[in-house]
Order: sequence, then structure tokens, then C-alpha cells
Amino acid sequence: MSAETKMPDIEVLMQAIPYARWLGISIDQRGNEITTVLHFSEKLIGNPVLPALHGGVIGAFLETTAIAQLAFEFSGGEAGAGGLPKPIGLTIDYLRSGKPVETYGRAVITKQGRRVATVHAEAWQEDRARPIAAAHGHFLLKAADEPADK
Repeated sequence: MSAETKMPDIEVLMQAIPYARWLGISIDQRGNEITTVLHFSEKLIGNPVLPALHGGVIGAFLETTAIAQLAFEFSGGEAGAGGLPKPIGLTIDYLRSGKPVETYGRAVITKQGRRVATVHAEAWQEDRARPIAAAHGHFLLKAADEPADK
């Protein structure tokens, strides 16, 4: 499967997740790398005085970024192949206030076993070298021989 045919499938996967759709998350693919994009909307503001993105929105964005990366790498970009990874534990480090602009995310799988993967994700806005938040999480992978309802 070529890289060009992977993108529509991973984007379909993101749009199939109601919360990701509500948040306004999309996928930008360049070759074999994916970047998640959180499109700004007024409903994402948590502190209207600053204004700043809600911390829960940033956390959900990083979790979705990690899940998208795992789904992309382990399903070959095919939506639903192997099922979505399930978070076991996720730690978010909030580094800066999220401004009311588009936010970008990338994740790297740092360790992968047969059933569990460890992922590091970062979110940034104008400058990738200045992330607004980072996440470290463990995710349960669905084995190919497991029934879909597990």
C-alpha cells in the first residue's frame, strides 16, 4: 500500500471517533509521518480571560495524537484493522498556555511489545521547539488473534 492511499483511511479513522470530530482534530500526512491538527474553535477555550485552551482539550488532543500514531503504524493506515489501542495510563505535562490558534501534535512510539506500547507525544503551536504540552502513555494493543469485542 502506498503512502498516498494511507492518508484517507487514517483520516476516516479520526472522523469515526466522535470526540475527535467534536474537538476538530484532523490528520496531516507527509510521507510516512503524521501530524495531528487541532483546529481552533471558541468552544475549546478554558480560560476566557487569557484566553487559553482548556487543559482537558489539550490532554485529549495528545491522547488522540498517540492513538492516531499507533493506529497508523500498526494497521498500515487501514481504519479498523486491529482495532483502536486503549489507554492504560497517560501523564500530561502542561508546559505553556495554549493560545487560541491551531495546535499541532506528533507522537513517537518509544517501546512496543506484543500487547502494550509506550508513546511520547508533544503539542505545539507556532514553534515546534516550544511545546505547550507533552504526554507519556501506555496503550493496550489488540492482538490480531483476539476477538473484536475485547
